[in-house]
Amino acid sequence: MPLLINGERIDLTRLTGGVIRAHPHLEEKAKLLRSQPTQIVEPKGLLYVQQREFAVTTPNDGSVSILGSDDATTCHLIVLRHTGSGATCLTHCDGSDTEAEVSLIMSSVKSFSNTTGYGRLEVHLVGGFNDDRQLSQKLTNQLLRAFDLQPDDVHLVTFCVTELNDREEKDIHFPIIYGIAVNVKTAEIFPATFPEKGPDEDLRSAHVLTGARLTNIYDAKTEQLHIGPYFWRPFPHVDFWLDQDDQQILQNLSTSPLAEPPHFVSHIRSTLTFLKEHPFPSHSLFPDRKPRIYKKNEEGLWELVCSDKI
Repeated sequence: MPLLINGERIDLTRLTGGVIRAHPHLEEKAKLLRSQPTQIVEPKGLLYVQQREFAVTTPNDGSVSILGSDDATTCHLIVLRHTGSGATCLTHCDGSDTEAEVSLIMSSVKSFSNTTGYGRLEVHLVGGFNDDRQLSQKLTNQLLRAFDLQPDDVHLVTFCVTELNDREEKDIHFPIIYGIAVNVKTAEIFPATFPEKGPDEDLRSAHVLTGARLTNIYDAKTEQLHIGPYFWRPFPHVDFWLDQDDQQILQNLSTSPLAEPPHFVSHIRSTLTFLKEHPFPSHSLFPDRKPRIYKKNEEGLWELVCSDKI
């Protein structure tokens, strides 16, 4: 069954602008989301999701109350929720394999959903902007198509993407919202930023930079975060990239150099340094081929409970 807006199948032959004009309430909802102040979300009770990661949990989770992700420029952030079970997924999607990724998050949310027929699947899409290379628009179109191909009805509730998430300053385009959080207890979605993006931020970023596929990082049944085991080959020309100035890194390792947040280059340098220090993760990070497992402690912060060395 298809992607629906107000119970009607979305017409994918229209351009995005046509979809918006046909459903003006989506534009109003996007405007409302854009107008909200960005909240700073502290690590207590937070599960932070990096690019090409996803996590699913339910309102019964005693450890995680907020799913969040940020630093999205051309990327899109997706919240998929079943209104019956409250099962909620957040993913940070970059267009690397959109159709397979949508199928994966759909099956993950459905695995928590009751089979009584109560409730429906709702999707919220946020991110992207009017970038020069039109990567955001391409990803928006891919996501609409991928959800429309699903065997289940999916209701598009929030559509704050690309032109609906764009601002212009001195002829340069930027996203308005770079990050969102979703409260898994209340289903509230709001613009957000996260001072702490861990645990294992550099390890997880290295996994993405070396070509990772979309990875589920959380087991809601045990309330444990699983990182790895991840394996990669030595990163090509890592010394060359670490020798480059900030402008070269920005121009060559970003999809949207003019719109990146200020910490983008320092984040990339940190990840490249990690890759240089760990050219063979099977030796230095995961010799026993076991994941690093974290659980929330009494203060609501991630604590390592099982690992190889790092």
